[in-house]
Amino acid sequence: MTDPVRILVVDDSRLVRMALARNLKGTFDVREEGDGEAAWQQLLLDHSIRAVISDLQMPKLDGAGLLQRVRASKQRRLQEMPFIVVSGEETEEERERVRVLGASDFVTKGAGSAEILTRLNNLLALSAARENLEAGRESMVQDPSSGLFSRRYLEHQASQALSHAARSGIDLCIMVLGFDAFDRVCERLGPDLAERVGTRFAKMLAGKVRTEDSLGHFGPGQFAIVAPGTSPMVFTAFAERVREAVEVAHVPVQGQPVSLTVSIGVASVPVDHADTALALLDLAGRRMREGMQAGGNRIVAGDGVPAKLRQLKVQRALELIAAHRSEVVSPHLGQLGVEILPLLHLMNRDLGLNLPLADIERRFRDRIS
Repeated sequence: MTDPVRILVVDDSRLVRMALARNLKGTFDVREEGDGEAAWQQLLLDHSIRAVISDLQMPKLDGAGLLQRVRASKQRRLQEMPFIVVSGEETEEERERVRVLGASDFVTKGAGSAEILTRLNNLLALSAARENLEAGRESMVQDPSSGLFSRRYLEHQASQALSHAARSGIDLCIMVLGFDAFDRVCERLGPDLAERVGTRFAKMLAGKVRTEDSLGHFGPGQFAIVAPGTSPMVFTAFAERVREAVEVAHVPVQGQPVSLTVSIGVASVPVDHADTALALLDLAGRRMREGMQAGGNRIVAGDGVPAKLRQLKVQRALELIAAHRSEVVSPHLGQLGVEILPLLHLMNRDLGLNLPLADIERRFRDRIS
C-alpha cells in the first residue's frame, strides 16, 4: 500500500474548499489554504505536495500571483507541478493571462467530482511520466553513486568529440586508467567499498581536468577521460602527472590508509587510426591492460607497446619513501644508485668512510641489468 498523493486546494471560500475536498478525499490526501500567500508558504515547506487546485480571486495573493511564483521558482518540482485553476466569472483575457503564466488546466466552479478527478489524474500521470523520462536520461548521463559520467554517456561524448576532430582537423585524446590489482583490493575491502575508494580517487582527478574534458566510468575500478583539442604529447605528460599523484596519495578507509597505483592507456587521433569513438576507447582500454600485465604503475601510449620502466629521479624517490611507498622505489634502486655514485665518491673521500665503491657500483649495474 502506498500513501495517497497529497493535493493542495486553495480558495478563500471555506464552502468551496469543503466541496473540492469532498470530491477528492478517498483518492487524494487534501491540504487546504485560504489565500495565495499561505499556500505559497505551504508549498515551500511541504515537499510531498504533488499538485495545486487554486481559485483566482483571493486576498493577499491571488491565484495568478501564486501561479507566477510557482513557475518562477528555482525549485524544479514547483516549476513542473500540475496547477489547476478553478475558473468562475473571469473574462477570456484573464484566462489567457493565466494560461500564459503556466496553468496546467482549468475547471469551472461547480464541476462534478468525475471531471475533477479525471483531469487531476491525467496531469499527475503526465508528470510521473516526465519524471521517469528525466530519471532515465540522468542515469544515462550520470552514475548515481559517484556523480561521474556513465560509460554510455562517455561513449556519446567521445563520438561527438571524434566527429568534431574530423571536421576541424584537431587532435582528440582518450585516457583509460585502471587501478592495478583491483581484484585484490575488492577481496580486501569488499566490492562496494573498493568501488567507493576508486571513486574517491577519481573525484580527486576531476579537479585536475579541464571544463571541456569529460571524466567518467569505464569499468570496475576504471575511469576514462575524453580530451578534445589536446596533443598526444601534452596529454601523455598529463597522464604521467596523474600516475604520480595516485602513487603518493592515501585514502583512509575504516581508519586504515589505502594505497593504490594505476596503469594508464592513451589513444589519440590522428596518431591512432580509429574509425569510431568506441574503437578509440577500446584501444585505450587495451593499452591500459597491457600496462597492468607488464607490472602496472605505468603508461602505455603510441604504438601500444608497454613503455620501458621509466626513470625515477632521486627527489621523487625520496618523496615516495616519505609517503611509505618504498615498494615503488625498489625496482629503480640500480638506476638511482648509479646516479648518486658521484656523491658516494665525494662522501667516501671527505668523510673517510672506506666504502667498497667498486663492489657497490658493480651491484648497482647488475641490478640495472
